[in-house]
Parts: sequence; structure tokens; C-alpha cells
Amino acid sequence: MRRFFRIVLGALAMMSVALLSALATMRLAIHGTEVAVPNLAGLTLAEASDRTLSKRLNLNLENSFYSTTVPAGRVLGQSPAPGTKVRKQWNVRVTQSLGPQRVAIPKVIGQQEREATLNIRHVGLNVGIIAHLPGQTGDAPGVVLAQSPPPNAPGVDRPRVSILLSQTDPPPPSAFVMPDVVRMNYTQAVAVLTNAGLHVASMQDVVMGVPAAAAPATPAAAPAPTTSTIATGTVIAQSPPAGHRITTADSIHLSVAR
Repeated sequence: MRRFFRIVLGALAMMSVALLSALATMRLAIHGTEVAVPNLAGLTLAEASDRTLSKRLNLNLENSFYSTTVPAGRVLGQSPAPGTKVRKQWNVRVTQSLGPQRVAIPKVIGQQEREATLNIRHVGLNVGIIAHLPGQTGDAPGVVLAQSPPPNAPGVDRPRVSILLSQTDPPPPSAFVMPDVVRMNYTQAVAVLTNAGLHVASMQDVVMGVPAAAAPATPAAAPAPTTSTIATGTVIAQSPPAGHRITTADSIHLSVAR
């Protein structure tokens, strides 16, 4: 019996050692691929690239800003921060200093978009956000209404200018007088309305001699013909009625005999 217990205890001990060894190997495999992000502040892009490559990391230039404290061409900021543990081949994003602002912000208000864009780029700046502001009908579209930063602004952080452009509102839909299509064949009525640029939204079948269902909530329909013999497919009512003002944005409803 004692020998059996010794064998069992020995087996358990060997299993424990194997488990601890596996955990240690796994931990080494996981953390062995991690490196600490180096401090790149103040380095040139070439120096920063060499330092990240030595850690088997990738360097990405993400942005550029003006700075009065960091010379042009050197790293102004980075992400992740120095000392952060990351996996190998991780992307380290950096911001480059452009040095002090030496470019005067041009005035582009009142210029067309293309002219303003060329003037911004001519002085070595980039075009930032382009937004549009609806204007009044008749206003010239694509004219710069405002800019940011304003002309000759000092202390600018980014080498870009955002502009706000005018955008002419679409003209109101054309207005017509609603034609009379009652007593026309449905196909003929649709052709007349379509050729006028109008839109037939719905068609309601009406069994002659049987009260029709309630019409949709639209202007009062024209009265149906009083004749007792009406051919199938004939328009017997229309909404809006003939003579009413209607635009291409309005919907037309027809009732058809069957």
C-alpha cells in the first residue's frame, strides 16, 4: 500500500512540475514578443526610425504641427507613450514639428473654391475641412464665406486652412394648373399628367353603383360623371380637382371605374 501511495505522489509531483514548466514556457512565449516603446521625443525622423526598427517596431508619421519649442523636422509627440509594452511590429505614431509658424495665412474669403484652394497651397498650406452653407436662390455657389484660421492669424498650430462655401438652394418646384382628366381613359390620363411632369400617386378602383371607400386625405375630389354608362377604366374622379394649383412635388390620386 505504501508503495502505491509513493507511486501516486511521484506521479502528482511530475504532473505539477510539467504544469509549471508549461506555464513558464507560455509566459515566456507571450511576453517574449513584447517590447517597451522607446522615447522618440526630439529625434529626427531618421533617428526615430532607426530606434523603432531596433525594437522591431514600425514608425508612422501621423501629423505635423507648428512648434516654438521643438525644431523643425523633429518628433513633437508620439503614441503609444514611451515605456509602454507592445507586441513586436506594433505601429508607433509620431507627430513632426514644423518649427515656428513662418507662413502668413492668406485671405480667401470671397474667392471661388478653386481659386481659394490654389492660393492656400501656393504658400505651402493644406486645405482642411470644406463645409457648405445653404444660401439664397441666385447666390453664386462655391464662394468662400468664412475661413479658419482667419487671414494673417498668428500662433497657428496646424498648417491648414478650413473654408466654408456658399451652396445655392435648389429652386422651388414649378407650379401648374391641374388639368381635367375626368372622363379620360386611365392610361390616357396618366400620359397627360406624366407629360406635364406630374406624379400619379395612387389609383382607386370604383365599382359603379356601389359606394366607394373613403378617399385619402387630399383636396376635395372632382365630382364623378353622372352618366349611367361609363366604360371600364374611365377616370371618374381626381384629386386635386381640375383648375387647382399643383407642383411637381405634389401627388395626384385618381378614381377609376370598373
